[in-house]
Amino acid sequence: MTTPPSAADHLELVDWRQRMDAAFALARAAAASGDPAGGHATWKAARDDLFRTHPQSPLPADDPLRETGLPWFDYDPAYRFSVPVRPAPAETRPVVVGEDGTLELRRSGVVELPDPVGASLDVWSLAQYGGGLFVPLRDGTAGRESYGGGRYLLDTAKGAWLGGHGDEVVLDLNFAYHPSCRYDPRWQCPLAPPGNTVEARVEAGERLAHPA
Repeated sequence: MTTPPSAADHLELVDWRQRMDAAFALARAAAASGDPAGGHATWKAARDDLFRTHPQSPLPADDPLRETGLPWFDYDPAYRFSVPVRPAPAETRPVVVGEDGTLELRRSGVVELPDPVGASLDVWSLAQYGGGLFVPLRDGTAGRESYGGGRYLLDTAKGAWLGGHGDEVVLDLNFAYHPSCRYDPRWQCPLAPPGNTVEARVEAGERLAHPA
C-alpha cells in the first residue's frame, strides 16, 4: 500500500510550484523587455536547479540528468507566437491520473499556429483547478527526440504561463517541457489528446537526450 503524502510533502509541493511560478514570472519579464531567449535561459536554469536539488524532483536520486541538466533544443524565435483563442465545440475528456483519481478536461477553445507548425491546438480548462488553462503538444518528434506522450506548453494551475492580452495567448514552443511521467513511471500525467497532436516536427523545447 502506498503511504499517503504527509504535511511535509504537501509543503514541499507548494514550494516547488511557487518557485516554478517565479521562474515563469522572470521569463515573462524578460520577454516584455525584448529578450525572450534570455528569459528562456533563466527559466531553464531555475528548472534544472529544482530538478537537481528539490525534494519534489521527479528525477530518481541516481538519474544522471541531475548532473548534466535537462536536454533542450536550441532556442528558436520562429516558435514563439501570440495567437487568439477561438471558440471550439464543447468537449469533456476524463483523464485518469493515478491515486489522484480522474481529472476532467473541458475544451475552452482552439488556437491556430502559423508556420513552421501550421496546425491547430485545443485549449483545455482543468475543472478540478477552477478552470486553469492546459495546452499539451504532441508533435513529429514524439517517441524519438521527445517523450512519446507529448509535452506541455501551458499549465496555469502549476504556474506555467507566458502571458497574453485580450483573447490572445503567448505560446512559446521553446518552453515545451516534459511531464513528470517522462522521468518516473510512478507519476501519471494527462497526455496530449488528438486535438493537440500535430504532424510537424517541433525542434524546440525539451528533448529526450543531449545532442551528440
